[in-house]
Amino acid sequence: MILLLAVILPALATGDVSANGAVKLPPPRVQMRPNEASATTSPWIDANGWQILRAPGKRYYYDVQGNAAALAAAEAFAYGANAVVQTDENGSAVFNRMLEFLRGIPEADLPAMANLGIIDDGSDETGELMNLLSRHNLLYRIVAAPDAQLDLNIRLGSKEYPKSEAEDPGFLAHKIRGQLGDEKRLLRVYGSEVVIARLIGNRDRARVHILNYANRPVAGLRVRVTGVYSHQTMKAFAKPDLKLQDVAVEGGATEFTVPEMSVYAVVDLAK
Repeated sequence: MILLLAVILPALATGDVSANGAVKLPPPRVQMRPNEASATTSPWIDANGWQILRAPGKRYYYDVQGNAAALAAAEAFAYGANAVVQTDENGSAVFNRMLEFLRGIPEADLPAMANLGIIDDGSDETGELMNLLSRHNLLYRIVAAPDAQLDLNIRLGSKEYPKSEAEDPGFLAHKIRGQLGDEKRLLRVYGSEVVIARLIGNRDRARVHILNYANRPVAGLRVRVTGVYSHQTMKAFAKPDLKLQDVAVEGGATEFTVPEMSVYAVVDLAK
């Protein structure tokens, strides 16, 4: 097995790091699971961003094969994780291509943007809620106490969010989305159930990390970011000439289409 270093946001590290003492993360991917509401299957994303956000100071490692090494590296980069990727020979090659791509992304030491505050009690229930919120691109920040600058603050076990509701995290995530209202969401993604995006930024600029957890390209992805950004640039892994399409800056928001992407793309926005 070959041990490779994943990059850290904002610095790009290239030295070898031992996985001893690190937390093992599941392989990032999409699994098809039975849909309880119908006789079909629906995609379930195995993503690790919520775990990294929950414990940003820890060291992590992935044990993945082949092309999954590229997604693991991109996920670690997008969430600023101190992570290593353990992989096979094929994975080593694709990892190095991803690492070369990541080296070309300008540094952006920007804070996470969020609508929601999660008061984390360390429980499995709160962790699963964060997992579901991430999968639905509902942006949150982990806070020690309610933050008045956020639209909603969630503490499981409170009167508003009783523990009984946490037994069904899907229901609770749907409830929170309804309370927030789609019109207030800082970020919305249309056209795919297998993409997770992360938004960081300040008053003047923003960056959207876009991760495709499927093993095939995504086409025609539409993204809406709250805020008026007159300048937009994109870098997409394995597609150096790709440009954003159908950009619209109106109604206090910036929308654009990513015509096609493989594993990972970064969109930088500036006023």
